[in-house]
Amino acid sequence: MIRAALAVLLALAGPAAAQEPPTPIRFARGASSAVLEGAVIRGERALYGLEARAGQRLAVRVASPERNAVVQIYEPGARRRIEEGVLEVEGRALPGAGEGEDARAWSGALPRSGTYLLVVGGTRGNASYRLEVSVR
Repeated sequence: MIRAALAVLLALAGPAAAQEPPTPIRFARGASSAVLEGAVIRGERALYGLEARAGQRLAVRVASPERNAVVQIYEPGARRRIEEGVLEVEGRALPGAGEGEDARAWSGALPRSGTYLLVVGGTRGNASYRLEVSVR
């Protein structure tokens, strides 16, 4: 009985957590980079929002002890939704940093101004990670 109740609570918590807004990436005064550390459990993803302008250069690197953390980067306007209990992102990913491309690093000029969505997930099992982001 307790095990069943716990399973129901965990199932309900997953989609609710995915609906939370992305964590904003903010740089310290005078800085153009930030380092964020976190962890995701299997099947879940961490979401970050980054305000940037067209033409700025973005560099992103994700590192994990087991080399199983990857990042996707979506242009402004990307939307999140839950499909059968799984977080799905609809929108245009930056070339080389889309779903299934397993990017551990990306750099380049940004095509549009607005809030970019960075999604960190694991390729296998749980993943602890260190996310380095810079905008110049």
